Amino acid sequence: MRCDRVWRHARLATMTNDDMGLVEDGLIASSDGIILYAGPASIAPAWDAADVVDCGGRWITPGLIDCHTHLIHGADRAQEFEMRLAGASYEEIARTGGGILSTMRATRAASEDALVAHALPRLDALIAEGVTTVEVKSGYGLCAESEIRMLRAARRLCRERRVGITTTFLGAHALPPEYADDADGYIAMLCNDLLPQVATLGLTDAVDAFCEGIGFTPAQTERMFAAAARHGLPVKLHAEQLSNLHGAALAARHGALSADHLEYLDQDGIAAMATSGTIATLLPGAYYFVRETRLPPIEGLRRAGVPIALATDCNPGTSPLTSLLLVMNMGATLFRLTIAECLAGVTRNAARALGLRDRGTLEPGKRCDLAIWDIDRPAELVYRMGFNPLHARIWSGS
Repeated sequence: MRCDRVWRHARLATMTNDDMGLVEDGLIASSDGIILYAGPASIAPAWDAADVVDCGGRWITPGLIDCHTHLIHGADRAQEFEMRLAGASYEEIARTGGGILSTMRATRAASEDALVAHALPRLDALIAEGVTTVEVKSGYGLCAESEIRMLRAARRLCRERRVGITTTFLGAHALPPEYADDADGYIAMLCNDLLPQVATLGLTDAVDAFCEGIGFTPAQTERMFAAAARHGLPVKLHAEQLSNLHGAALAARHGALSADHLEYLDQDGIAAMATSGTIATLLPGAYYFVRETRLPPIEGLRRAGVPIALATDCNPGTSPLTSLLLVMNMGATLFRLTIAECLAGVTRNAARALGLRDRGTLEPGKRCDLAIWDIDRPAELVYRMGFNPLHARIWSGS
């Protein structure tokens, strides 16, 4: 059988089941960027390949997927980090003009070219660790011109680098100063004006919101979800990070791809997510950075069979993190996830959190996005801190 490329003498973590789908002496064949075979070499067809790669016993996983980032933004917030070290809370900083509004001002002042240039080093750090797909949110412009500019910049990233980019419209991230004391008016503008523009321009793949006491109410969030549905866009939600507003259950009722953060998630929310198939995206970088002490209900999610994804939440204020390998270590050490759960969280389940059924596992018909590692066992990908064992990254078969 003919194919473009074969990787042989490899060990595979196919991530097709809860035991990581391990294969010794594995082989992968691909054509036109699609996997034709991934499994034991002993039962593989006889492939006639234009290019054969001897992996020398190295491990291959699916390319890693960072399913929750705020990669596009202006400036940083190191000064607020100092304030938190001195005792200020996230809410206190936000209510005094810092937080998201601080980044809003810097983002509005930046050109599209500047936003792309500032994001590329962050993207390059992810790519260097075997990441092949990245979700990028808007939400720091908070007006039509700047939100559209952010999404255009995000779309440009996949033209600047060989990487898959999905975009998410997060206009309902914070209340901009133009709508001070008029959150309902701002939501109306998003639903009736800005979201239709973004959808018509084809700039977003999903719609998100920040359902929180310092963000938007469940009723306002539901209006955003209804507007997304009118444009055929799936939804996801920042939910239960600082309090329990039952946002996860709301998201689940609307068939959300994911509910993210979830430190204050309750049993009703877990049950709703289990019924809807909504992914629980956990963000240990933010948990660590803001010194949160309330753990997400990991055991409850496990018992209910809710799939768990992990992501960097790369953002300038609460998770300035660009290492998905470190996220896996944090998932294990802070949240007590298993090795298999951590790896599934940045491959199979991360793909599901983005509604991408064409990647995240090594099996026929999936995209040939691979990460090849200089490791003796998959646990090393979770165990190490500040060490990158990537040998090669394959995107769309090459």
